[in-house]
Amino acid sequence: MKGKKFLALGLTAVMGAGMLTGCSGGDSGSTAKETKSSNGKTELEFLSTKAENKDTLQKLVDAYNESQDKVVINLTQPADAGTVLKTRMTKNDLPDMVAMGGDFNYAELQSAGVLTDLSGSDMLDSINESYMNMLYQLNKDQEEKPYGIPYATNSSGIIYNQDIFEANGITVPETYSELMDACETLKAAGVTPFEFTYKDAWTILPVWNSVAPIIQPENFYTDRKAGSTTFADTHAEVMEKYIELVNYAQTDYMGTSYDDGNKKFAAGEAAMMINGSWAITEIKKANPDINVNQFKFPTTDDAAKNMVNSGVDVLLGVTTSCGDVDAAKDFISFMVQKENAQLYAEEQFAFSAVKGVEQNDPSVAGVKDDIEAGNVVDFPDHYYPSGLDLSADLSGFFLEKNNGKDDAENIEAVLKKIDSDYDTLNVN
Repeated sequence: MKGKKFLALGLTAVMGAGMLTGCSGGDSGSTAKETKSSNGKTELEFLSTKAENKDTLQKLVDAYNESQDKVVINLTQPADAGTVLKTRMTKNDLPDMVAMGGDFNYAELQSAGVLTDLSGSDMLDSINESYMNMLYQLNKDQEEKPYGIPYATNSSGIIYNQDIFEANGITVPETYSELMDACETLKAAGVTPFEFTYKDAWTILPVWNSVAPIIQPENFYTDRKAGSTTFADTHAEVMEKYIELVNYAQTDYMGTSYDDGNKKFAAGEAAMMINGSWAITEIKKANPDINVNQFKFPTTDDAAKNMVNSGVDVLLGVTTSCGDVDAAKDFISFMVQKENAQLYAEEQFAFSAVKGVEQNDPSVAGVKDDIEAGNVVDFPDHYYPSGLDLSADLSGFFLEKNNGKDDAENIEAVLKKIDSDYDTLNVN
């Protein structure tokens, strides 16, 4: 997903096959595989599930290898990496190290007991605590142990055309009411406030991901997993805000694709989009000269409660099958050195979980301070069961809306559908 389309690994089925015996990370009973030797050097495989960062990772791997006389890191980035990793798990053939997203895929690996506990590593001192806490929340029973090192992060919120804002006397909204006021000002001036691209269903999710974690009750994820609460009881306001927002979108928001919407926004046909920092790259391809920036979605009228939606796009982990754990840790320590993390952030247009590493591109300046201060909230779909197709449910909601279904009935129906889908997939 242009920075957020994660591949489901389907590890639940793998665990059911009996290959894994442990219940918590680093305690699976897995045996370390023998390392291969090339010119007397120990070879370690480093598997990445994100195809877009191949060249940057290879550059960093090459730099590390040039500094070593006993170890060689081999980067592998197969097509359909999630399926490849799943297949290799069934064969007890895990790579030595992984680079993957901090989402339900990580949660399943950690729960399966195939990731090494990295507690006590000096490199942890270099990592922003907010992103460490995100991984702790994904650990089985929220265990506060580092089974992965957050590396690259992202931002999602409202992308806006600064020239259109300035021409209409609009300052960046800090509350939801201010956002609605800005939409009214733009509409009155004949400017489309939002360009939505809901033909591609995944682009419906950024609103949910920004709004839901601010509105939902504390401990919602654990309570929902335990069956003591529901989406129907807690998320009606999220859907109400969706309805308000699409009232300020272009008419054909359900028929506009991500690619077409980015091009229309780049051409100045709307003032705002709701999506992640990854979309800015695509927008600039269509119009390199666009004066674009991003601000956090102002979910509530209490500005202090609003946070930037930001997650761990890439984490670094060592598997329990690693042939040389000390060498693997040394490589990760190299990766989190400030100059190396800075190179990754710049080349991949990413934020960093490494303290002191800055993303200085002006097109995300509006969220930079919040991210560096740790005023961030993770993507909620990281905490839902693998396979929950929230985007399909939300797409169905808007199709029903456009077919004239009563809003209250539509909201009730879609939240019940999400609850039903969740319960079908939930494995306590």
